[in-house]
Amino acid sequence: MFAQRDEIEKRQLEQLQTLLRLTRAQNPFYQEKLAGLALEAAPLSLSSPLPFTTKAEIVANQLAHPPFGTNLSYPPTAYTRYHQTSGTTGIPIRWIDDPASWAWMVDSWYRIFQAAGVTSEDRIYFAFSFGPFIGFWLAFEAGQKLGALCLPGGGMSTSSRLQGLLDTQSTVLCCTPTYAIRLGETIASEGRNPNDFKIRKIMVAGEPGGSVPQVRMRLKNLWPHATVFDHHGMTEVGPVSYACPSIPNRLHIMEERYFAEILNPVDTSPCPPGTPGELVLTTLGRLGSPLIRYRTGDLVASHAGASCCECGSWELALEGGILGRTDDMVVVRGVNVYPSAIEAIIRTFPEIEEFQVDVFEQNALTELSVNVEPRENTENARLIADLQRQFQVLLNLRIPVKLAAPGQLPRFEMKARRWVKHPAPTH
Repeated sequence: MFAQRDEIEKRQLEQLQTLLRLTRAQNPFYQEKLAGLALEAAPLSLSSPLPFTTKAEIVANQLAHPPFGTNLSYPPTAYTRYHQTSGTTGIPIRWIDDPASWAWMVDSWYRIFQAAGVTSEDRIYFAFSFGPFIGFWLAFEAGQKLGALCLPGGGMSTSSRLQGLLDTQSTVLCCTPTYAIRLGETIASEGRNPNDFKIRKIMVAGEPGGSVPQVRMRLKNLWPHATVFDHHGMTEVGPVSYACPSIPNRLHIMEERYFAEILNPVDTSPCPPGTPGELVLTTLGRLGSPLIRYRTGDLVASHAGASCCECGSWELALEGGILGRTDDMVVVRGVNVYPSAIEAIIRTFPEIEEFQVDVFEQNALTELSVNVEPRENTENARLIADLQRQFQVLLNLRIPVKLAAPGQLPRFEMKARRWVKHPAPTH
């Protein structure tokens, strides 16, 4: 049963009031940020003028107050979990959680499984190495809470993981979209029969691909009996969204756990429905190390239709999931180019095994070139011509395509890093 819009907003406001009372009383980081705000002068609302929090602030605070900074609402001895960001967009951030905050996030991941229809009858295979990144641990504990058999696949080769999926008759696969593709392609390259696998649901995150139609189609072709469920989260905020059970390529923000805003990344004005903007989040239940109006850098667009989704949820719907990041979007000859747009085009070519995008400066202008690694027995000249033509038609850009030798481009188990930004030449 979904909460109505007014119920959601009432619960958000109650939790925001609790969060602000706590942080102003005993969180040094937010005591400083909130100092001087006359929040008591008028009734607190969800539109009250609270300051933003940025990743740069968190990094600077942790550098100034190592190792964990001052964004801690309790004494250090109250914290029992440690994780850190991957560092794909800069210096890694360290994050610690108290038991109550950790349980709050496990419950969020539990809801992601529920939205996908995962039950205690399932066997969930986690196809990644468990490191300091938060999502793995949360998903594993949420699967245990669900009562499902949870199978760790860390420290194994791709071939060994496939054998593990077969031997355990796993029904749910958790990994990145890139690695789900790699597993599926390895099934074919090793001569295995995809019908032998019992996987019925593939839970993906870590990259925008899970809500890109072309990536989903590629996965469907490789895993013909499985349905793909996307979601997203961050170490700093926890699990944020779940896949809409009715509409593919749509994510719902768990709004009873987060206060979410979609703002223009330049002037921070609210974006109209359907207009891409930056996702800004306030964590309403992670009280031990909270974030207030955190600028995530994720580009999203809310559903422009009715407030209630076809699935019955009144929670904020993101059309197309995570569209990209504010720091990844580049302007090439006046055209805004997102990584997800390039990947969507490339994924329509099944003969491309892997790719990499070079971003560089030429004559003071940003330019792109794409390296592709084709499969064996591919007509390479035709592939290059067809791909360049698709870039021209769909993006209105001439983007050069180069061939990479077999095995030259890197493979990824974790977040794929296919965009390589080269420094501007010095003169």
